[in-house]
Amino acid sequence: MADILDYCADLAEVRFKSGQVMLPEGERLGKLLVLIEGQVEVIRERTQVTHVDEPGSIFGEMAVLLDMPHSATVKALSAVRAYEIPDALTFLETRPEMSLHIATMLARRLYYTTSYLVDLQQQAAGKRQDLDLVDQILSSLVDPAEAGKKRK
Repeated sequence: MADILDYCADLAEVRFKSGQVMLPEGERLGKLLVLIEGQVEVIRERTQVTHVDEPGSIFGEMAVLLDMPHSATVKALSAVRAYEIPDALTFLETRPEMSLHIATMLARRLYYTTSYLVDLQQQAAGKRQDLDLVDQILSSLVDPAEAGKKRK
């Protein structure tokens, strides 16, 4: 697969100063950002989830694909350059290679998240009886329809 930055070369470039919010949690912007250079942090509910500095990293994909507000804030930790994809859904419909790249990235995240949750569950086995939340999360990853029925 070609480098993600190659697919974005014809897009508008945006710049952010250190400390500037790039994507705000709770808002619907309908756009994607693709990191060219710089360092950013992802913050959810005032907690830093991750620090990212890898060129080609994509931000905003969950909000775009699920048609929901951003689930986290993306904030510049240094001067940042990024490609901006303003009408992301239309862009992805016309660029299957980008859609495949995002699907691969999301599958990788799901794999590592599931592995982490399983590890937590195994570590806590027999130690605590109140791991219902971890069980619910694992169930929803395996069978989202069944997990929704359990919550009702």
